[in-house]
Amino acid sequence: MSTEEKKIQIELLLEGIMVNEPEYFVVNSRVKPTNNFKIFIDGDNGITIEKCVQINRKLYKLIEEAGYFPEGDFSLEVSSPGIEEPLKIFRQYKKNISRFVEVVLSDETKKEGKMIEVDETGITIEFTEGKGKKAITQQLVIPFSNIKTTTVQIKF
Repeated sequence: MSTEEKKIQIELLLEGIMVNEPEYFVVNSRVKPTNNFKIFIDGDNGITIEKCVQINRKLYKLIEEAGYFPEGDFSLEVSSPGIEEPLKIFRQYKKNISRFVEVVLSDETKKEGKMIEVDETGITIEFTEGKGKKAITQQLVIPFSNIKTTTVQIKF
């Protein structure tokens, strides 16, 4: 079985685990040629390290039982995507409404603002241009088709 086929099988095992955890969702998965599987999971209200460990243990056991790696030559990492990772799926966008984001558009221009709305077609951000009395708050609707990446920004 190829690495890609093993990745698909592992994703199916993960789906079986996640069906019992509806508040959590898989954001992304990667596999390196060294059979290092990295799975990113998030939750509608965030995810704890303990929950990542719990899912890791369940999945690791299922992989071993399935015998995909008879020599045991694989590693598995389950974690949250981290704040520096761009948003990948719709549920992440919904979860981050009212957060400040940086959006890189298809033409490489950047827009920053507070994400105030998300629907199936795109996002709406609110931003202020100008200073003092000349400051104007505007809203910009950005279709998903025009978004290259969206990253949550931490504001202090």
